[in-house]
Amino acid sequence: MPVSIDEFESGNLPEGPSVPEQVVTYLYTHRDAAFTRSEIATAIDEDPNTVGTALTRLKERNLVRHRGQYWAITEDEQRAAAAYDLHDIGKRLDDADGGIDSERWDAVAPDQPHPSEQDSSADG
Repeated sequence: MPVSIDEFESGNLPEGPSVPEQVVTYLYTHRDAAFTRSEIATAIDEDPNTVGTALTRLKERNLVRHRGQYWAITEDEQRAAAAYDLHDIGKRLDDADGGIDSERWDAVAPDQPHPSEQDSSADG
């Protein structure tokens, strides 16, 4: 769904679940069936091309299955639930503490790599 340029410039953008999250939620909720990309897009009210991109990425992560024109949630329901649970946990932590401030993180990061990341071949 497009946003006005004023919303874009102000940063007051709509929040909510991402398209991949919506796709996983929809397919998980309807795990007894398989759907076309268009059917999924219509059901979650998103652009079919955006849904197609999300489906391809979710397939690469083994979260959805694809056969012909149809898509379904992975048979490994624990995998799908774990992926979504991890996102929920991260969001709750960010909500609780404000998330990671990347500028503060970079300001205190060491200049040298951790000893475990240094090239051991340089040692005699």
